[in-house]
Amino acid sequence: MVDYDLVIIGAGWAGFNAALRAKELGLKVCLIEKAEIGGTCLNKGCIPTKTLIQSAKIFSLTKKSAAFGIETLTPKIAFNKIQERKEKVIQQLRSGMQFMLKGIDFLNAQAQILSPEEVKVTEQIIKTKFILIATGSKPIELSKIKFDRQKVVSSDEILDLKEIPSSLLIIGGGIIGCEFASLFSALGSRVCIVELMPQLLLGVDSEIAKKIETVFKKKGIRVSTNTDATSVDLRSYNLILVCVSRAPQTEGLGLEELGVKLKKGKIIVDEYLKTSIPNIFAAGDCTGKIMLAHFAAYQGRIAAENIANPNNLRKADNTIIPNCIFTDPEIASVGLTEENATEKGIEIKINKFDFLGSGMARIIDETEGFIKVVSDKKTEQILGASIIGPKATELIAIFGLAVSVNLKLSQIRQTIFAHPTLSECITEALGPNYAI
Repeated sequence: MVDYDLVIIGAGWAGFNAALRAKELGLKVCLIEKAEIGGTCLNKGCIPTKTLIQSAKIFSLTKKSAAFGIETLTPKIAFNKIQERKEKVIQQLRSGMQFMLKGIDFLNAQAQILSPEEVKVTEQIIKTKFILIATGSKPIELSKIKFDRQKVVSSDEILDLKEIPSSLLIIGGGIIGCEFASLFSALGSRVCIVELMPQLLLGVDSEIAKKIETVFKKKGIRVSTNTDATSVDLRSYNLILVCVSRAPQTEGLGLEELGVKLKKGKIIVDEYLKTSIPNIFAAGDCTGKIMLAHFAAYQGRIAAENIANPNNLRKADNTIIPNCIFTDPEIASVGLTEENATEKGIEIKINKFDFLGSGMARIIDETEGFIKVVSDKKTEQILGASIIGPKATELIAIFGLAVSVNLKLSQIRQTIFAHPTLSECITEALGPNYAI
């Protein structure tokens, strides 16, 4: 007798969203998670980092409150209170997720796949028609700079610090490194970023990367690109964060014995998210594709739909994925960058608008940054956009929609945005006066 239609291993954004969608489609679902529900994003990633970043932003705003005509005493950081708030936010969201799982069996335990139809959980063997692997990812450790979880830490441990480090070396100038640099610099740490590649945020528009490096240096953050971390004197820093990348987390599941194809630890899936075994699917970071929570959620939903409707399979082929970086100022992008479009041989037009020209940016005193839009020169179809500046991570959604439905510059220009808002900067950027 089959216990379930679908067993999902991993309750992060991919597994959780897959479980909800599978339940909607009438499947009997069991969701298994060895740690906490919510996976990396809720417990060791998106939510805790952004909660800490918000506290740092409030501190920065308080320090410059006199510029707004508000006289305050010298603000002080109660780091224990900041950490308490972070834990409260996580717990509230975790409770909400648990509530949403009504009608889905949730097991908090380690899982091992014995066969394509059997999953072992503690001493119990569960029988199922389909299996979805959604076990996420983990921080990569450098061979020459090992984690000791005290002085040399990953992005997991740094979230649970008891006090703010007086000096912080960040090895890796990607999204994680830049967010933590912005955070701890605002909280008073002396911060240095070391990056092996020629620029920070590899893959981001080069103008945006140069701008954030300039902003960081203004804030006193030392940036060393083209630098091997082994050449740096580690003794000069109280804390060292290694965040060079993340790797799929697939150990202990029994995949190799089962014959599930892997490549450098990544689970190989086809365009429908099937593995090499027809009734085993995989979604999220463990597939090693794009390691973003919202992409994992998308993959999870597609996988659930394909499991529920095997005769009407959908491809997981949506490439319009917003990338958001919560530095100060924020960075966001979607679609093609100028470099991407040039490499593809597309004749492009670039439109830009500097936030210095925005009334709302002046009002909130956040004028650093710009909007950059890439379009096809012949058709005016919007191909992509990159933003550095206030609320960039919110504004990018408009461009995500524009790229998804192939809107043209003129169609956005004709849209009326409210004044004074940051969103009206989008129509300003697309005006003929700002084309270059």
